[in-house]
Amino acid sequence: MNDKTDLHLEDDEKHILLDHKYDNIQELDNPLPSWWKLTFYLGIIFAIFYFILYSIMGAPSLRDDFKKEWAGIEELHEKFNRLNGKYDEVKMLAIIKDGGVKKGQVVFETNCIPCHKAKGIGDIGPNLTDEYWINSKGTVDTNYPVVFNGVPDKGMPTWSQTLSNDEIYQVVSYVQTLHNTHQPGGKDPQGNKVEDEVKK
Repeated sequence: MNDKTDLHLEDDEKHILLDHKYDNIQELDNPLPSWWKLTFYLGIIFAIFYFILYSIMGAPSLRDDFKKEWAGIEELHEKFNRLNGKYDEVKMLAIIKDGGVKKGQVVFETNCIPCHKAKGIGDIGPNLTDEYWINSKGTVDTNYPVVFNGVPDKGMPTWSQTLSNDEIYQVVSYVQTLHNTHQPGGKDPQGNKVEDEVKK
């Protein structure tokens, strides 16, 4: 080595000079900073306690935490249904006044046509243009909870999970305009005849 490549050592560095060279390169065995070693050792200690806690002592896993949180969400949803699943005539009148029927037609055509077809003539779901009803009495106050809560065992989705409360009022207001219009090509009657109970 020449003067330009010789390793310059301070007096307090001579004890950490390694006794080997690679390609004429000398190395110093500088210790890791204390804070780095402390972090490393703490990480090992944490990993040991973590393993014991979750693998041996049976602490709740991420899946368990998710199930607990999901149960809380479902409980809140049920509470929401109990509070909002009842028909409010004042709310309906306000919705209708605000163009609810036209807005409800858009909601219907976006979400309900696959089962009830255009103009509500029925397909998988029943015909909404006659005077026969399966899950309600054909009135606004009995149609609203059917849409809000659905009838899952008969294929009617719980629309409160998808639509806003305003959209449910809107689509119910639109469905009311389909009563007794007897659109051509309508599905055969299903359920009970409740013509006298329909609010026109």
